[in-house]
Amino acid sequence: MTIPSTRRRVLLGLTTGGLVGLLAACGGGTTTGGAAPTAPPPATSVSSSANQVTAVLTDFHIQLSPQTYHPGPYTFTAENKGHTEHALELDGPGGNSRTGILQPGRSTTLTVNLKSGTYQVFCPVDGHKDLGMKTQITVGGAPAPTDRVNAPAPPPGNGY
Repeated sequence: MTIPSTRRRVLLGLTTGGLVGLLAACGGGTTTGGAAPTAPPPATSVSSSANQVTAVLTDFHIQLSPQTYHPGPYTFTAENKGHTEHALELDGPGGNSRTGILQPGRSTTLTVNLKSGTYQVFCPVDGHKDLGMKTQITVGGAPAPTDRVNAPAPPPGNGY
């Protein structure tokens, strides 16, 4: 009788472990504030060597970390430091990208590949853009050369 009882215990343990693993894989994130989480749409995939920009979202203003923008990959870290839900959206020549809704105190990242031109940066939550949560950035030409190959030739003369 001992062997069948042991087999049942082992089988029960394995089944329980499998169910726990399955539930963990399915997720089970928690939310705060009683609001259901909003999944952000997929961001543009770019390399991990993106330039970093911080976007502080408050009621009702967006402050971007000082930056000179050149074409290429950027990761925007949106931080909701306001008292209501906010999100971050960029709309310009490289397309339209946005984060999901952020509850107060939360943050997320948005990685985009910026192209030359002007981008509108704003909060897409109802009415927030009209309340002042908007700004724009201008993405300039190619970054300055870092080597002497593309540097302009010195003026003619004898070097004095």
